[in-house]
Amino acid sequence: MSTTTINVTGETPYDISIGRGILDQVSAALDPGVRKILVVHPPTLAARAAELRDRLLADVENGPREVLLAEVPDAEQGKRIEVAAFCWQVMGQADFTRTDAVVGYGGGAVTDLAGFVAATWLRGVQVVQVPTTVLGLVDASVGGKTGINTAEGKNLVGAFWAPRAVIGDLDELSSLSPNEATAGFAEVAKAGFIWAPEILDIIEADPARAVDTTTPEFRRAVELAIDMKAKVVSDDFREAGQREILNYGHTLGHAIEHAERYRWRHGAAVSIGMLYAAELSRLAGRLSDEAAERHRTILESLGLPTGYRAGAWPQLLATMQRDKKSRGGMLRFILLDDIAKPTVLQAPDESLLFAAYQEIGE
Repeated sequence: MSTTTINVTGETPYDISIGRGILDQVSAALDPGVRKILVVHPPTLAARAAELRDRLLADVENGPREVLLAEVPDAEQGKRIEVAAFCWQVMGQADFTRTDAVVGYGGGAVTDLAGFVAATWLRGVQVVQVPTTVLGLVDASVGGKTGINTAEGKNLVGAFWAPRAVIGDLDELSSLSPNEATAGFAEVAKAGFIWAPEILDIIEADPARAVDTTTPEFRRAVELAIDMKAKVVSDDFREAGQREILNYGHTLGHAIEHAERYRWRHGAAVSIGMLYAAELSRLAGRLSDEAAERHRTILESLGLPTGYRAGAWPQLLATMQRDKKSRGGMLRFILLDDIAKPTVLQAPDESLLFAAYQEIGE
């Protein structure tokens, strides 16, 4: 099958390649002058990371290379300053220079970490992202937002750092469990709600085929989601304007992740956050009952959660109020006036926020 190339334009343009069996493009994406490469990967991909290292070493057209592997904890446990420091230590001991590179090979947490390490080493070295999960492919690896977590919240420390390229080899998704694929697909559904309704049509036609990584329906939905994000970040790299719409469902979603100490999958938390945002939109008089109910129906058809503990509201509200989506001490939510018509609600009344939570509290 052919490779689809989606362009990210703006101040630092790059390409996102989507296809099957395209890992050889990783080496080609690097600058010819790169002599040392750090491949950041989780323990579950140790064997495949070694194969990727061998591929990179086999490309001798641009001269000899040294490829080092940095195994980091899986999922959000890897997004800690201690893990970033470990990567910096490896690079420092190997004398990485500004002309060397990092490759992020793993899920969204790994690509977030790898991007942050690349952005901060010597104030910036090139990075190529190779996502191996649905979430990593459609969200974390695209857009140049990198970051790590702190005890106070998720992604509170980070940098904007565009990759040289994103290589989305769909064959790398074949080992995902159905639950992992479905959780990641929450971000695809988000793109449908805020931008590309065709994604929602694909899900409603056959939810099982939509989340099956081997089907044309899955690839179409993923490409629509990536194209959406590419267009948004091309116009707003540093989240000064339109890019904020990508936070749909994330204000509450991040608070839930924090409450669960990051043991929940990101997509599961965002699924609840999206239904909350839809109910908040409805109660604010912006979204129809039918559109809000469509959220619930679609998310439940995918097997994603749509409710959270009723008694958790005070804790969640406190977390949201200190999250990065508060500006000037005021909470901001991305809401919908209709499907594919996102808008901003700033400083909502707490009684309205609580009323919306009552619609999803269990």
